[in-house]
Amino acid sequence: MRRRRTPGPLPAALALLLAATACAAPSGAGHVSSRAGGTATAVAPAPPPPVVGHVATDDPVVFLTYDDGAERDPRFIDLVRERRLPVSMFLTDSVMGPGYGHFARLRAVGANLQNHTLDHPALPGLPLAAQRAQICGQQRKLAARFGVRPRLFRPPYGRYDTTTLRAAAECGIAAVVLWRVTLEPDGHLTYAHGPHHLRPGDIVSVPSGEAPPLTLAERTTRLLAELDERGLKVGRLEDHVGVTPSPSGA
Repeated sequence: MRRRRTPGPLPAALALLLAATACAAPSGAGHVSSRAGGTATAVAPAPPPPVVGHVATDDPVVFLTYDDGAERDPRFIDLVRERRLPVSMFLTDSVMGPGYGHFARLRAVGANLQNHTLDHPALPGLPLAAQRAQICGQQRKLAARFGVRPRLFRPPYGRYDTTTLRAAAECGIAAVVLWRVTLEPDGHLTYAHGPHHLRPGDIVSVPSGEAPPLTLAERTTRLLAELDERGLKVGRLEDHVGVTPSPSGA
């Protein structure tokens, strides 16, 4: 019976070459894509989008953002058209229900449609795949319904974690938008921090309410009166946030 030969030591030149190749290999932070000819290159992940709760601007503007899409007040459409309000609608697919026609009309009069997930879950702690499904899924829904792929995303309840930011980046989101001011269902303003009055660069969140005492148009009209008193006007959030290039959504 022939005995198997035990391998001897590698030649010095070959050992050095293998060591250099191992050191040059990617660490695994990105994924690997194949090119023609069989070579593979590592693609770095998209950087996490910035989280914006207030806009640094010298312009006397505040930004009106509306969440979920539960309230479909036809007089609100008239108000947006008459006052030429560049409002931002952060929409949730399961909340919008059959209201896509309402938001198509809002978009036609100048509203901007943005992403607020498919089903409005609390995202922190969910795995990457689940968070991607919520964010990318709503990207695809809005693209299919309206032909738009949002660049702004608002996490439900204003809550997020590092996985949320990674998922948002992979879905083509350029900025995660929070807020400092809330327009309550009764028309009053509340402030998360800072001075208890409106100031330039404030992002105002208008959450959907169940049977609120004031309609969406009534609440917005009250807010516009306060803006007039303070010498402020409504700015277009999309002109100030998320304007840098980002990858296309998944």
